[in-house]
Amino acid sequence: MTDTVETIDYSKTLYLPQTNFPMRGGLPEKEPQIVARWQEMDLYKLLREDAAGRPKYVLHDGPPYANGTIHIGHALNKILKDVITRSFQMRGYDSNYVPGWDCHGLPIEWKIEEKYRAAGKNKDEVPINEFRQECREFAQHWIDVQTQEFLRLGVIGDFKKPYTTMNFHAEARIAGELLKFAMSGQLYRGSKPVMWSVVERTALAEAEVEYQDYESDTIWVKFPVAGSASSLAGAAVVIWTTTPWTIPGNRAVAYSPRIAYGLYEVTAAENDFGPQPGEKLIFADALAEEAFAKAKLQFKRLRDVSADELAAITLAHPLAGFGGGYEFAVPMLPGDHVTDDAGTGFVHTAPGHGREDFDAWMDAARDLAARGIDTAIPFTVDDAGFFTKDAPGFGPDREGGAARVIDDNGKKGDANKAVIEALIAKNMLFARGRLKHSYPHSWRSKKPVIFRNTPQWFVYMDKDLGDNTTLRSRALNAIDATRFVPAAGQTRLRAMIEDRPDWVLSRQRAWGVPICVFADEDGNILKDEAVNARILEAFEQEGADAWFAEGARERFLGSRANEPWRMVTDILDVWFDSGSTHTFTLEDRPDLKWPADVYLEGSDQHRGWFHSSLLESCGTRGRAPYDTVVTHGFTMDEDGRKMSKSLGNVVVPQEVMAKSGADILRLWVMTTDYWEDQRLGKNVLQTNIDAYRKLRNTIRWMLGTLAHDEGEDVPLAEMPELEQLMLHRLAELDEVVRSGYDGFEFKRITRALLDFMVVELSAFYFDIRKDALYCDAPSSLKRKAAVQVVRHLFDCVVKWLAPMLPFTTEEAWADRYPQARSVHLEQFPQVPSEWRNDELAAKWRKVRQVRSVITGALELERAKKTIGSSLEAVPVVHISDDALLQAIADVDLAEIGITSDLVVARDAAPADAFTLREVPGVAVVIEKAADRGLRKCARSWRYTADVGSDPAFPDVSARDAAVLRKLEALGRL
Repeated sequence: MTDTVETIDYSKTLYLPQTNFPMRGGLPEKEPQIVARWQEMDLYKLLREDAAGRPKYVLHDGPPYANGTIHIGHALNKILKDVITRSFQMRGYDSNYVPGWDCHGLPIEWKIEEKYRAAGKNKDEVPINEFRQECREFAQHWIDVQTQEFLRLGVIGDFKKPYTTMNFHAEARIAGELLKFAMSGQLYRGSKPVMWSVVERTALAEAEVEYQDYESDTIWVKFPVAGSASSLAGAAVVIWTTTPWTIPGNRAVAYSPRIAYGLYEVTAAENDFGPQPGEKLIFADALAEEAFAKAKLQFKRLRDVSADELAAITLAHPLAGFGGGYEFAVPMLPGDHVTDDAGTGFVHTAPGHGREDFDAWMDAARDLAARGIDTAIPFTVDDAGFFTKDAPGFGPDREGGAARVIDDNGKKGDANKAVIEALIAKNMLFARGRLKHSYPHSWRSKKPVIFRNTPQWFVYMDKDLGDNTTLRSRALNAIDATRFVPAAGQTRLRAMIEDRPDWVLSRQRAWGVPICVFADEDGNILKDEAVNARILEAFEQEGADAWFAEGARERFLGSRANEPWRMVTDILDVWFDSGSTHTFTLEDRPDLKWPADVYLEGSDQHRGWFHSSLLESCGTRGRAPYDTVVTHGFTMDEDGRKMSKSLGNVVVPQEVMAKSGADILRLWVMTTDYWEDQRLGKNVLQTNIDAYRKLRNTIRWMLGTLAHDEGEDVPLAEMPELEQLMLHRLAELDEVVRSGYDGFEFKRITRALLDFMVVELSAFYFDIRKDALYCDAPSSLKRKAAVQVVRHLFDCVVKWLAPMLPFTTEEAWADRYPQARSVHLEQFPQVPSEWRNDELAAKWRKVRQVRSVITGALELERAKKTIGSSLEAVPVVHISDDALLQAIADVDLAEIGITSDLVVARDAAPADAFTLREVPGVAVVIEKAADRGLRKCARSWRYTADVGSDPAFPDVSARDAAVLRKLEALGRL
């Protein structure tokens, strides 16, 4: 027996938490060490070995572009993908993630050209395959850089064997897909207006275009009614356009039968040029007044002009007689695209410079030809933006040389000025002005583009494919069969497919997979399987460079080399490359499967990768290459503005990781509504740092408590209700977590787990059980049950969080299980169904209502400094609600309220008793334990009436004295 109480250090008799898991994460230093450990142990390989034989779950990676360090959008995207693949891997699947890169195309080619220009080299003087090799090396450099950055984010995947679109096998497969379109008759050469970048000298797809504000010249132009037979003879139809340079390409004027038109006469003029009194002009009635005001004219309306009258007239071109051209008739065409929202109610139609213009012209072509009108579409602008001979007076025949629409730097040329001056000289300009509006720009060069008629290679959207389907109908059916998260993505992609024109595949560049077909002068494609086989075999062995090698034509054509087949020198749109990735990854890799379970990218990919993959796969396989499409938004700054270097509001993921750690970045992704645009900045990051600190400290406390875990289990039925309640909550959370991962609702999971750990564990369960865990004897059933529950809590929470916070959970798991390989090789816990106890949970909701009033009253007394610790208090709880009384009947409210004692009273509460509006029927009065004659235990700090009841330990309670005697018997005192 101990001689004197003074020799005992009671703190050493307590089962206080013990752990090496630090309070401060030190993530910037620790995370790279964990990445290195994963690399050393080859975690990716171990995951594949562990998952062998399981059903596959495949997220196919939309390839980032290999031309720079990653930005916050990359980080968001890759973190989301990593969470998905990890969560399915830990739920019984073989969820293999194979990263990929998009390597071809203009941005890389542009960088090599910039290097050439800086060195005074001419790209055209360098052998094409030498140039392509430099592009290849450039792409590989950035693949290597981005690989390390993605690994630093904690992403696990086959980075040793990724896919790249410039891999020889990939280039052969891309070429093979192109040849499938060619052999099935879906590929054709056509002449249509396409978006053309003068700066980059190439056609652009819609996905390569962004819209920016742009100030355009606007003009109102008179088209005189031709001939004298019409009642409208002597009048002129007026059009309005924001592209004066397209007037030389005009071939028709469109009107709408649904619009009310009128014949107007000028009565007075206050202008330097334009209409004079007596001139008669035709306008949509809704727009006439505004147009005349713009031209500083007074007018009167003479009469209605019917749609039949408009259909019957032919116009003269406003430039007739200029430059020796434009003497042809300009027909009037009905058009659904014509409105009276702006302009004049008539649409200037230049079929070589706009999709709607082209469609209207082609729809009318047969009737126009029957009327003797030449339906050929002129090529008025060349690839450098200069007018051609098809624009007489503005092209090479012009004094001083051809006028130019846009120059090599993306600046406006002199084309608009030249056309406007010519119209003024012909007295055909009604008015002029300037307009700031949204205009297409190249996504890469950031310079304006033009619509230009040029021969290109297209895939039909509406050609019958031999089974009463078209590419469009197949794609629309595939969209209907696909799950979209969020659901709005389906509507968006469907609208794009419904309205899109034929798919233009050709680009006029050097770095990419060539359109490896042979065609005659008329665009007819050689369909020869032997030729195709030679092409694909060469690509497989040498890459697409084989197409550009000396002697390639003869090599591929073989015995047909003497026939007049021409090699197509255009390359494929890079969207065709990325749209084909499912073939050489999902189909060709035995560790993957086709179709993919899910594609996940930003919302811009409805017109990009989701779109091109859909068209490519539907055209060759009849269905989408994915079952589910998940879309994320874009990251804005904290004020909702787009991030830009000029605004200084860019959040750089590398800097966040260096300062706070990748898990902080990952926690932000998990707590945001990523389906929408998200916000990120210093304050948002700090919020996540604070949340992480609470989460980490909860894990740390569990680890410290489990240092005393001796592995004993208590049957569920023998556990205290509080422990049963915690197990019930784990059963509820198991459903939330699993359904959340299935639904890609990561915020829902994170919110539930954070609230559980901070509110229900740290501030409720742990707080209540600290006394039993620290002070009870090892043989205490309550203590053993609590340790057992903490064990379950730790295993569940850490595994559930592992896909989201891989570094922190790996560190915690290693601390708990030093011999374990990795938490990421574990499976989610199988939560027993018997843990679910809704009746018990309903009872404890009432108990917690009562507790909330008790803790509220304690907080008020603490704030008044009446008490310090809640153990100094003895609450008197007045309960008039029978349901609440029944709920707490067999509950130790003093334990639940963390007070030394507690009195439940049925009588009326004093007027000054503490109450909460949301818990009627409960009122609390706080009394001091010392005032009730209770003494403070020197070991547990609880105030009890039995302190000193054991003379060997005169300053502790009977409970604590009994524990000390047991510890003494075990030699631990």
